[in-house]
Amino acid sequence: MKRSFSLAIVGLALAFNPLSAASAADIKNVVIVHGAFADGSGWRAVSDSLTRQGYKVSVVQQPLTSLEDDVSATRRILEIQDGPSVLVGHSYGGMVITDAGNAKNVAGLVYIAAFQPDQGESLVKLAQGKPVPNMRKDSLQATKDGFFYLNPEAFPELFAADLPKADAEFLARSQVFASRKAFTTEAGAPAWKTKPSWALVATEDRSINPDLERDMAKRAGSTVSEVKASHAVYASRPDDVVKLIVEAAQTLSK
Repeated sequence: MKRSFSLAIVGLALAFNPLSAASAADIKNVVIVHGAFADGSGWRAVSDSLTRQGYKVSVVQQPLTSLEDDVSATRRILEIQDGPSVLVGHSYGGMVITDAGNAKNVAGLVYIAAFQPDQGESLVKLAQGKPVPNMRKDSLQATKDGFFYLNPEAFPELFAADLPKADAEFLARSQVFASRKAFTTEAGAPAWKTKPSWALVATEDRSINPDLERDMAKRAGSTVSEVKASHAVYASRPDDVVKLIVEAAQTLSK
């Protein structure tokens, strides 16, 4: 009886011990949401590096059919995580994590060359508000049934100028089309207003104006890093992307 009572006291002490609570909150889950015109396979180098460092990485393969569908796909992956997660979004994926990040088990957000909308803003509204200087007029094209894609000839310059030419051309040929609905739907209440966020600005980005990336990150109060890279920074500079994700996870675990 006395031993049981002693164990109960120890259990209560551990439950209210701040160090114990911090340890229990260590974040080892990283959920990545890719952007438009590409899929999650380009994140292999980032995923492998994080895995070697002890993180459990999940890459959402959202359908790009609508913002609502893509948020649902992300929540589906978040629901199967064991413990808190860092939610990472690239490009249009930033629109997705801004909504999906409201899930209770999301501890923080990491935006990689991404859109960070406020409530009522769509991707189109943000992009048109501060467009990429001197962008080719035929860069963004559309199918008859309302899906956007990047002109394959312009793709390397717009998306992956710092990747080997053959790699950039393959990405152009294998790009994933995104629905008009995904780009025009207005964002709801942003998770970055209630949760910590980090942002990586790709200074050579030709898909999103780097100044727009800076403005959105500043408005969100994000911790900002900058790297000289194209829009495909996750593929061309994976170490920099990993560094920021790990920084977020470690900061949130303290």
